[in-house]
Amino acid sequence: MPVTLHHAPASTLTAAEIDRWRPIPVSVAVDLGRDAGQIDPAIRPLMPPGRQPRLFGQAVTVRCEPPDFGAVLQALDLIGPGQVLVIDAAGHRDTAMIGDILSGHLRRKGASGLVVDGAVRDVGTLGTWTDFSVFARWITPRGPSSADRGALNLPVVIGGYLVCPGDLIIGDDDGLVALPPAIVRSRIADAEAKLARETAWIAGLDTGKSATEVFALPPMIQA
Repeated sequence: MPVTLHHAPASTLTAAEIDRWRPIPVSVAVDLGRDAGQIDPAIRPLMPPGRQPRLFGQAVTVRCEPPDFGAVLQALDLIGPGQVLVIDAAGHRDTAMIGDILSGHLRRKGASGLVVDGAVRDVGTLGTWTDFSVFARWITPRGPSSADRGALNLPVVIGGYLVCPGDLIIGDDDGLVALPPAIVRSRIADAEAKLARETAWIAGLDTGKSATEVFALPPMIQA
């Protein structure tokens, strides 16, 4: 069966709505609640902590049938600047769905990076890029063997979470979160308030206040 291209509805999010999330760490986003869309922590950043480029952008979704990667090839012509290629390979570990050639093309097009619930390869090259972020479940040297099947622009399951085209993907050293448009709009004030509280906690501890005072803890009971 040839690769199927689904119709993805136009994004309803404005640039301003998206940009408000740029300073929000993944840890703050996922602390908002179970509906915030944390992706399985087993899908890890390629680079070690402190060196991982931040991943930020709206999802272009792909479903593959490993060892076939036809949908990934077709996605090369669809993805635009600032977007994130999200590849559902059903956790397949034996065949890489993407490596340095295709990732390099996405990078030149200005894509933010990629998320693979499956495997990648050529990590010696991918790991040198400071402007393109890679998250994957596995690393393997074996490449795909066909390019005939798959689908694009449809809801996919990534690390146990449903990701739809246009969802906002944020990734950093701690992991990944996928935010549907409704959450992007409704929870940004909560995220900003949480970030402000954390800043206040740091300032309070730095000025010598006790943890009891900073975190408004109830008095301990003497044993």
